[in-house]
Amino acid sequence: MTKLSARKKASAIFLLCAAMAIAAPAQVFTTLVDFDGANGYGPYDSLVQGFNGHFYGTTVYGGANNWSYCAQYIGCGTIFGVTPAGALTTLHSFCAEGPPCANGDDPLVGLVLAADGVFYGTTAGGGAHSGGTFFKITPKGGFTTIYSFCEQCGDGRTPWSLVQRANGVFYGTTQVGGAYSGGTVFKITSGGTLTTLYSFCADGSPCPDGDTPFAGVVQGSDGNFYGTTKYGGVNCYVPGCGTVFKITPGGKLTTLHGFDGTDGANPSAVLVEASDGNFYGTTQNGGAGLYGGLGTVFKITPKGTLTTLYSFCTQTGCMDGNQPVAGLIQATDGSLYGTTSEGVINIGIGTIFKITLSGTLSTLHTFCAGGPPCLDGVSPEAGLLQATDGNFYGTTCCGGPDSDGTLFRLSVGSGPFVSFVRNPAKVGQAFWILGQGLKGTTGVSFNGVAASFTVKSDTLIRATVPAGAKTGYVTVTTPSGTLTSNVPFHVIP
Repeated sequence: MTKLSARKKASAIFLLCAAMAIAAPAQVFTTLVDFDGANGYGPYDSLVQGFNGHFYGTTVYGGANNWSYCAQYIGCGTIFGVTPAGALTTLHSFCAEGPPCANGDDPLVGLVLAADGVFYGTTAGGGAHSGGTFFKITPKGGFTTIYSFCEQCGDGRTPWSLVQRANGVFYGTTQVGGAYSGGTVFKITSGGTLTTLYSFCADGSPCPDGDTPFAGVVQGSDGNFYGTTKYGGVNCYVPGCGTVFKITPGGKLTTLHGFDGTDGANPSAVLVEASDGNFYGTTQNGGAGLYGGLGTVFKITPKGTLTTLYSFCTQTGCMDGNQPVAGLIQATDGSLYGTTSEGVINIGIGTIFKITLSGTLSTLHTFCAGGPPCLDGVSPEAGLLQATDGNFYGTTCCGGPDSDGTLFRLSVGSGPFVSFVRNPAKVGQAFWILGQGLKGTTGVSFNGVAASFTVKSDTLIRATVPAGAKTGYVTVTTPSGTLTSNVPFHVIP
């Protein structure tokens, strides 16, 4: 199943069967938002936390502009903001100007919070050349289209999620197009200057270097970028089971691994670098589970040694879920958390799971466990966000009272922490710290090295990487106690 095909599930929710939820007593699941079409339909990617502590995201359909061009009158998509309590505001509805939607339509992926406090993102369609767009939007809804992708011009079509490097430049992928029609890796400035770094399928079919990057890239602590392609590679049937790759900021690509089906197939999500220095990800298919394999969780070293940690659908009836199309996050307890888009075979329920770095998996929530009408949602195709209050927030693409998706919170008893907008950074560079209850902060330190800082609000601090700082956890001393960062801050040369 793909992100686009998942929308069809909304019309078939009555077919869903009950599933058993496995949950610890300390866990509390709460549905915060019901998407109803007018406020969006089909949130398909992860949320991001803003400077003000609110969450921001996109829906691929819905909104105020229901042109027939927009997926049969269901809307061209939205950008929204939501408070931790669930109060939602639609910041932007795409295609207000009408077809062919010169300012973009169908924002399939989420937003990235840049160092300037503004959100940047992409749309899968629309734009001046109908190849998608790169845009920015302020927390109050000020929207600007910065760049229109042009497949016929060689720069690719259907741009995917972005990551911002320490120098302020964004890096991302396009799903198709480029010099060989297999997709690209690109960089783009906030002003819209785009450079194509690599075009996939350079050697022709079966594309040993990979084909169709169905997710963005992540910057590793070594300064390089790591990502996946959904197809291609030489170890599997045509069109290939996909690859994991490394690419330098200058565009030199190295294929680290080609999936062969038994170790997974068709990775569709961004990787995450965990605290052990290795990268972790999911494959949508393959592995040792039933029915030819229905997805995996894997670990890969920066040099390309891959280990399959878990194969889904190894429990009776696939009660552990199957077909994870979203990526993982590492939470403050050190474990990885993620979602599967499917639950019981051929039903389409979905799960939230926790998995240790050694591969022990626990199912935390099964969607539609009580059967239709599935008020808690169906098919979480997005990954999770662990907000600085310690809770997990996420979305389902479908289900809910209006069958257009939901936004939820899962509490597992984790405490508050601080996180970063820019990571890594150099000594002397300023960066933002996000958190809760930051007013009255008396100290910020890197492994005991004090940093200069300014408290901007109860949820935001501006700090400077101090001389002598080394990679490690950052602590913030507040009137209520000491908060520690959820991940190490990487100090780069």
